Order: sequence, then C-alpha cells, then structure tokens
Amino acid sequence: MKLLALETSTEYCSVALYLDGAISERFELVGQKHSERLIDMVAAVLADAGVALTDLDGIAYGAGPGSFTGVRIACGTTQGLALGASLPVCGVCTLQALAQASGHSRVIAALDARMGEIYHAVYELQQGEWIALSEPNLCKAEAAAQVIGEGWYGVGSGFAAYRDALQVRYGSQLRGVDDAAVPHAAAVLAIAVSTFEAGLGQDAALAQPLYLRNKVALKTAEREQIAREKHA
Repeated sequence: MKLLALETSTEYCSVALYLDGAISERFELVGQKHSERLIDMVAAVLADAGVALTDLDGIAYGAGPGSFTGVRIACGTTQGLALGASLPVCGVCTLQALAQASGHSRVIAALDARMGEIYHAVYELQQGEWIALSEPNLCKAEAAAQVIGEGWYGVGSGFAAYRDALQVRYGSQLRGVDDAAVPHAAAVLAIAVSTFEAGLGQDAALAQPLYLRNKVALKTAEREQIAREKHA
C-alpha cells in the first residue's frame, strides 16, 4: 500500500509517505508559509521514492484542531490532489496524532488554542487502538477533563502556554510532559493506515477540517482580561 499524509496545523509543515510499511517524512518549521512550501515538499517526497501521485492508494491529512489557516491548507490541498488522482482521503485529529507520536500509552494532548483556551483530548492505547477517554474539545486549562490513575504523559503546546494550570489539574498523575511536541505527518499516516486497509477512505469531496471553535478573534477587552488572568 502507498499512502501520502499532509500536516500543517501548527507553525510546522510536514509531509510523509508510506510504502508497504516504511514511512519517510519531510518536516520543516515554516511559520506562516505552509502554502508556499507544501506542494514542493509533496513533490520532493514522491520524487525521492520514485512514486507518482497516481500510484498512491490514498491521502491522509491532519484535520485539526489547530491553526485555522493551517488546517484549511492541509484539507484543501488534500482535496485538490486526491480529486485530480481519484484517490480516497482520511482526516486524522491532530490531538490523536500527538498521542501517536508520543511513544506513550496514556496521553493527555493539549494544543494552545489562544484566546485563553486549549484544544484538549485524553487517549489511551488499548490493544493497538487509540481510545478517546475524553473527546477533542475546546476548554480552559483549569477546566480540562480529569483523568483516573497515574502514569499519564502530557504532550503539546498547551502544556507550555498553561503549564501551571495543567500542573494543578493533573499533579502527580503526570509521569512527564513534552510541551514542544507538535503533530507530524508520519503520525497521521500511522493512524490512517488501518482506515485505508479496511477500505474506509472517504471521497475527497467530503474532506473537512476539524475546527472546534467558531469565533477566531477577541475584542480588545477580552484580550486584556485573558492577559490579567495569566499573570494573576
């Protein structure tokens, strides 16, 4: 099976290729230049492997949550490539991709959502499958879903932005934290493989980003209030 994956939900841009069990990836810090770099990275990954777009069996993408612009770029580019090559697609939650890449089986994933909130989910690996014990949601760090037991590992920028609040929330239940972790296309691929193998890829026209938030900007008074709360 030959699969491609795109992930652009943070300031990083990554493209990965799955060839019968082996995954190769390109990963770059691009800031806001995803649209300028993504297609070139796709072309490079395919060229390195000697694979044409039409040779693929499907395309996966990081559906979000994350940067509004970033998740739209991944989704839109996936649609364009897949429609042109008549390929199925699979969207993967970026929070689950964080869990996949962590190397741990009990994971609290949190991305900084700005505006005083985080994108948050809790996952546990059970018999090779990720089970969401708390589904992806948007919340204040201090209101993040609680977990049962010890041995949890925290990943994502939410732990950097709201370290104190999340430490209070989870305390000794955390065995460690990687607050620099970001979603990777390779992790998106690792999750999506089983979907494509089961023949459950979607029509490209049905691909949609996962936003979790409708409001994308704060009023001045709201920004000032959040700043006061973070420094209280």
